[in-house]
Amino acid sequence: MKTLFLVRHAKSSRDDPSLPDRERPLDDRGRQDAPMMGKRLGKRELKPDLLVSSPALRALTTAQLIADEIGYPRKNIVVDERLYASSPDDLLAVICALDDKLNRVMLFGHNPEFAELAHRLSSEITDMPTCAVAEFRFDAKAWADVRGIGPSKVKLDAPRK
Repeated sequence: MKTLFLVRHAKSSRDDPSLPDRERPLDDRGRQDAPMMGKRLGKRELKPDLLVSSPALRALTTAQLIADEIGYPRKNIVVDERLYASSPDDLLAVICALDDKLNRVMLFGHNPEFAELAHRLSSEITDMPTCAVAEFRFDAKAWADVRGIGPSKVKLDAPRK
C-alpha cells in the first residue's frame, strides 16, 4: 500500500510586490491554517516516511508547520526543485521515482499543478484551496505503479471544511 499526500501551500502574502515569487511568505491566515491542518493530520496518527517540499518559502514554511504538528523532524524535510513551477507530468515523474521502501509520502507545492494532478489521479477532486491536503491510497508495491492505476481511497481536507 502506498499513500500519497499532495499538500498545497497555505495562504501566502502578496503585501510586498518587490519580493520574487519564491520568497513570498505565508500571511496571517496561512500561519494559522498550516498548524491547524497539521493537528488534523496528527489526530489521525499519520506517520509519513518522507516530506518533500518545493523550495518556495510559502511551501517550505507550510511543510515545516505541518511537520511540527505530526512529529516529523524539520531537518528531514527534503527540498526538491522539481516541485516548483512544474507540470502535473513532472510531478507524477517525481512520485513514480520515489524509493519503494517509502510507503507514506507528503509533497508540498503549488496550484494549478497540484490540483491538476489530484484531478488526474481522481476525478473526485476538482479544486485544491490553500492548505488543502489530498490523500490517495494505492494498492501498489511500487511508486511507479501509481501512474497506471487509480487510487483505492481518496480524501480531501481543507481548512474551511
